[in-house]
Amino acid sequence: MLNSTSSRGIIDRKIRPLVEAALADTRVVLIAGPRQAGKTTLARQFAADDRPYVTLDDAGALSAARADPVGFIRGMRQSIVDEVQRVPELMLAIKESVDRDDAPGRFLLTGSANLTTIPAIADSLAGRMATIPLLPFTQSEIYATSGRFLDRIFAGEQPEAGTDAVIGGRLIELVLRGGYPEALRRKTVVRRTAWLEDYVAQILDRDVRDIANIDQLDRLPRLLNVLAEHSGQLVNHSSLGAALGLSSPTAQKYVAILERLFLIRTLAPWSTNRLSRLVKTP
Repeated sequence: MLNSTSSRGIIDRKIRPLVEAALADTRVVLIAGPRQAGKTTLARQFAADDRPYVTLDDAGALSAARADPVGFIRGMRQSIVDEVQRVPELMLAIKESVDRDDAPGRFLLTGSANLTTIPAIADSLAGRMATIPLLPFTQSEIYATSGRFLDRIFAGEQPEAGTDAVIGGRLIELVLRGGYPEALRRKTVVRRTAWLEDYVAQILDRDVRDIANIDQLDRLPRLLNVLAEHSGQLVNHSSLGAALGLSSPTAQKYVAILERLFLIRTLAPWSTNRLSRLVKTP
């Protein structure tokens, strides 16, 4: 384990035991999370002679998978398929394969889009696939600590600040740095900001086309900026759409696409009444 992101070594991820447990009893395991969060690095740790690694970011593999999804999967006893959202048709081929051979751990997939929100994909592997979310590094992963603060709070235990507690300006700096490995390698705010801006632009230009057909692709960057200005406020799709000349249903559809790509996250309202959490505006 490392306590510095400047090294190229492997940082232990907290979800690795969850992936190992899922592979032991589930036919298909999906590691889902934003691009550059570390999904490929984690998935490659499970590669072996009997579980080859294939990435759909490779032009040849992508072309073969799109041309013949069934043939691409046929013959794979076990496999790791990276960025599977690029060829959604593979999911039906995987379903057919794991229905013929229901041994656990057949396929380990990674996806940079939330595939469970795409009805055709979610339905095809219902009951056959375990989905494990992976976000960028947590501070406890970066500094190789236990990261049990929330566990202690919910258990009613007294939280312990420790001797290396981060407060004040240092805390703000850590929050703004975030947890994306590539951003953390940039030493200055200017360089990290440039990387993050390029990251968003490339996702909106490339990944949206893999999961949705939309007519007004140029509106998405503007919508994302509007959403950033409304962070922490109640969602109002009518006002969001009006600011960009979109109807409320279209704005709602575009917001769902951004959430599917892990660029935004809608938070359910908090209430002591569980029914209220379901019906109130997020």
